[in-house]
Amino acid sequence: MTTISPDRPGLEWLESRAPVEYPTALRVMERRVAAIGAGLAADAVWLLEHPPIYTCGTSAHDDELLERTRFPVYRTGRGGRITYHGPGQRIGYVMLDLRRREPDVRAFVFRLEEWVIGALAEFGVAARRSEGKIGIWVDLPDGREAKIGAIGVRVRRWISFHGFALNVAPDLSHFAGIVPCGLAGSAVTSLRALGVQADMRDVDAALRTRFTGTF
Repeated sequence: MTTISPDRPGLEWLESRAPVEYPTALRVMERRVAAIGAGLAADAVWLLEHPPIYTCGTSAHDDELLERTRFPVYRTGRGGRITYHGPGQRIGYVMLDLRRREPDVRAFVFRLEEWVIGALAEFGVAARRSEGKIGIWVDLPDGREAKIGAIGVRVRRWISFHGFALNVAPDLSHFAGIVPCGLAGSAVTSLRALGVQADMRDVDAALRTRFTGTF
């Protein structure tokens, strides 16, 4: 894991260049959240990728997992339903002390969405929210809407963890093993599928640019 110089005091940007196993990521987050809560560590944003997996949030239904043996499946304490993580997808785990910002979970989720929407705007992508749905959406040329980013968070004693997953250039066929976020029939897309030639470093730079103005 690489620590990048913070943009401002009290915040660390962490980056893992090799895919991180999901149980390892959970252990790291748990330790960091406990340390932040105890005043022993700075807030952190951790940018990483996972090997191909499916994760089930607290609202996931068993029938949303269509292919149970395709990839490892993890039950997790984050909010939301079931989603896919894998190479080519930028994961952002956001560990912030909301006591020093705005102790409001809905407001925090709104800001996460706003942050990712703003980062996508750096590439000319007009992303948006969709009424009644969690996550980040775009309109496809054929008029359908498609999900490009997922949001799933947990807050413990007003310290946040988990975060977002943004599809940069993953294998979109891997989403076929689930009902993404419980939304049957929803399309899934990525920056590459939209014709945007951006790599992870480009995406990370856009996320850093847009973070301070949002949080």
